[in-house]
Amino acid sequence: MIYYISSERLSIQDVQRIVFEKYKLGLSEESKQNILKCREYLDTRMESQKTPIYGINTGFGSLCNVKIDDKELTTLQENLMKSHACGLGEEVPEEVVRIMLFLKIQSLSYGNSGVQLETVQRLIDFFNEEIYPVVYTQGSLGASGDLAPLAHLCLPLIGEGEVYYNGYRQPSEKVLEQKGWEPIQLKSKEGLALLNGTQFMSAYGCYNLMKSLKLSILADIISVVSLEGFDGRIDPFNHLIHDVRPHQGQVETAAYITELLEGSELIAQPKENVQDPYSFRCIPQVHGASKDAIRYAVQVIETEINSVTDNPNIFIDEDLIVSGGNFHGQPLALALDFLGIALAELGNISERRTYQLISGLRGLPAFLVSNPGLNSGFMIPQYTAASIVSQNKQLAVPASIDSIVSSNGQEDHVSMGANAATKTLRIVDNLTRILAIELFNATQALEFRRPLKSSEFIENFVKNYREEVQMVQEDRVLHYDLEKTIAFIESLTVEVEE
Repeated sequence: MIYYISSERLSIQDVQRIVFEKYKLGLSEESKQNILKCREYLDTRMESQKTPIYGINTGFGSLCNVKIDDKELTTLQENLMKSHACGLGEEVPEEVVRIMLFLKIQSLSYGNSGVQLETVQRLIDFFNEEIYPVVYTQGSLGASGDLAPLAHLCLPLIGEGEVYYNGYRQPSEKVLEQKGWEPIQLKSKEGLALLNGTQFMSAYGCYNLMKSLKLSILADIISVVSLEGFDGRIDPFNHLIHDVRPHQGQVETAAYITELLEGSELIAQPKENVQDPYSFRCIPQVHGASKDAIRYAVQVIETEINSVTDNPNIFIDEDLIVSGGNFHGQPLALALDFLGIALAELGNISERRTYQLISGLRGLPAFLVSNPGLNSGFMIPQYTAASIVSQNKQLAVPASIDSIVSSNGQEDHVSMGANAATKTLRIVDNLTRILAIELFNATQALEFRRPLKSSEFIENFVKNYREEVQMVQEDRVLHYDLEKTIAFIESLTVEVEE
């Protein structure tokens, strides 16, 4: 399958399909012409214009007033690539690198960046041949673009840096030789076009959202298992309550949970308790608010991945080369911080439901085990959940409220969106673990409600889970059950509306 890069608008779901269903990339004729015309315009402009143009025949950052001789423009761009490749920390996951490659190709295809067609085609070759540059998580301030990560992403174009290929980490130069490819000879502006951009933040944003959209739905399903195990009430999901406070996420969550409970014997039986704790009663309000935050993040990230984010920008029809700030990651930084806070809250309320389930309430045995005392049962998984929830609270402190002056004061406000991006992925992964602990507890609680059954959907969901994790009759090493539960959650496919 081939996806042809064009100006057609991309959604998060499009990116997920193209990147992870192993599409090959190609350039549409429209994109080829955009790239060729822009490069031709820039070459012609360079022949006639002798005054400095930022990033094309000048130094970079606070060195913007230093004019560079035309004979040294290739060296200028290569030096930029090499000097900016100073990332540190953990390696960026392969999935995110793959998204970065795709988004960088997409952004360069609009014809406002002045790159050579050969440069874009080589990036496509890397994507199609599964040659993934080694990129590091630390180094970007989220302004002036994701300079350090994108330098590492694009170094292999000139035969520098390292890549993963055929399962091995190896020098880029070696892989280029294997493929019979010559290093790209960068022309004016190309290094800056490759390094200026928000593809590190955007790729993490896409990846975080792919996981978040799935987890927000699974949080609803798992909360229903908990509700049934806790012998909770259906009243708080009555549409009348939500019609008079119609936040979109709240209304959708209440309707979905009502649908999940359809046909349940447990929810229909008479209840002794008049009200449920907030962690059950307020699921629509809390889960719904997080869904609305996710929806906002989708809007921001989708705008970004359909944009030109390097600098300066070339406008052929207007005969202008304009230096601006489209590389600044502030929109992404705020959205990613908001997303992290919203996901941390899904974990926060999930742990509270777990706590209620082990508390010996509503006819459930203390710690969800038949012989408490001799058995500690589910006492300590809640500790684990609480520990992870606390870590998420720390990670959810906004990165976007910080800024550190750089480049001798030229770049005097930065977004720190890259830090928002990477720590939000940690929150996402932590949320998966927290929901796994809730599912582990909730299915155990449900067993104490037998022979009554939940809805057909929930019973099938629990049956599939029970094929991986059996009910706990007496104490055993629970780590393995939790690992299996995490694997179960990660294996599930959830249909997400665009």
